[in-house]
Formats: sequence, structure tokens, C-alpha cells
Amino acid sequence: MKILVPVKRVVDYAVRVRVKADGTGIDLAGVKMSMNPFDEIALEEAIRLREKGAASEIIALTIGPKAAQDTLRAALAMGADRAIHIELVGDTGAESLAIAKLIRKIADEEAVSLVLLGKQAIDTDLGATGPMLAGLLGWPQASFASEITFADNRLTVVTETDTGLRRLELALPAVVTADLRLNTPRYASLPNIMKARSRAIAARTPAELGVELTPRLSRLKVSAPESRAKKAIRVASAAELVQSLRGEGALK
Repeated sequence: MKILVPVKRVVDYAVRVRVKADGTGIDLAGVKMSMNPFDEIALEEAIRLREKGAASEIIALTIGPKAAQDTLRAALAMGADRAIHIELVGDTGAESLAIAKLIRKIADEEAVSLVLLGKQAIDTDLGATGPMLAGLLGWPQASFASEITFADNRLTVVTETDTGLRRLELALPAVVTADLRLNTPRYASLPNIMKARSRAIAARTPAELGVELTPRLSRLKVSAPESRAKKAIRVASAAELVQSLRGEGALK
């Protein structure tokens, strides 16, 4: 089984983001970037499937500016076998549908059996790429996976829903999106990090793949959330809490 793992370069989860003064987007100057945490979990699961003998090759794919190659090198250091970079010009990125179309092209070219990616990116929080990709490919999908097992050329996936856990059985090829509780990603060793610096990365472009990136949506404004007018308080008892809420008019 050949696995394709799309990984996205995002602002590191520990960084407090700042909005540009003109409200056109997020200020990325001097900001630490890293692999999207959910994609990192997906990559770890692909590596574990290979260690169990279920996967023969893991291909990491990123779609973004030239600097996104750092994310691919992190994936290679973790254990990906190959890396593909579809370069986008500028920092505007691409919409979920265009991203899904690009991933579909690579999945078809590489004849992969499984596309394993994060359930969402922490910068946009849309969670749309995986389902769109499954629709474009016509493959079965399992979203928000918290457990994956492979046997008899089929995947058994436990997914998290609002009402509890759901167990699905998927025939390959398939698309699976990883949730937070699927695993804990490993740290790349220093020797692997050094080796990844010299590894080859295949370069592609949206034009040669025949995918149009013209946006369908317009960003009107980006603004920071409004700060809370009141600070939190600590109460000593339930009675004091009720009294405080009544004083604020929350209870009548």
C-alpha cells in the first residue's frame, strides 16, 4: 500500500498571531512556522502502518510557497520516503477546492492506495479538503479518525462524532483524515534531520497539473477578536457564584 500524506505549513500553534494593520491578513513577518499538527499526526500514523508492514511507501506532499520545503524536510526527517512540492507564488495560498484538485492529481499520478491527512488546518479551521478530495476521487472516506487498523486490504477506522465513536470499514483506495487522539507524533532524530537537508524534493506547479487557482471567495477583512470587557473572578462557593450572576443580570 502506497500512502500519500499532504502536509501544510502553518503558523506554529504556540505563536500568538497578529493581524496586519490594514486588516488584509495575518502578519507573518518573523513568525515561526511549522507543520500543521493534524498533518503531523497523519504522517505519524502512515509511518506506523509502514512499520507494521501494511505500507510500502510514504509520499509527503505540500502545496505552498518555496519556504514550505522546510515542512517537507521535517516530514522526511520523521520518516517519509519521498517528498513533492507544488509551489504557489506569494503568501495568499489557495482555496480548499483547488488544494483538493492538486492532491487528486498527485494521487492519480502516484497510484496511491490511501490519502491520509489532517482533519483540518489550524490556520483556516475549515476541515474541507479531505471530504472534497474524497468526492473528486470517488473514494470512500473516514473523517476525524481516532484509530486505524489494516487487514485484508481493508481499513477499519474509528471516527469521533458529536454523539460518540463510530466504527467504519473502508475498501481501498480511500481518504482518511486524522483527529487529535489518533496518536502522538515522534520526534525526528538529529541524524535524520541532517540527512533530510540534502534529500531531493520533486517540484511541480499548478499549471503543469492543469489546476486553476483563481479564487471563488473574496476576503473582505481580517480582525482580531474583541477583548473581554470583564476579567474572570474567583468565587468561594456556589452561593457566591449565584449572587454574582444575579448582580450582573445573568440570573433573574
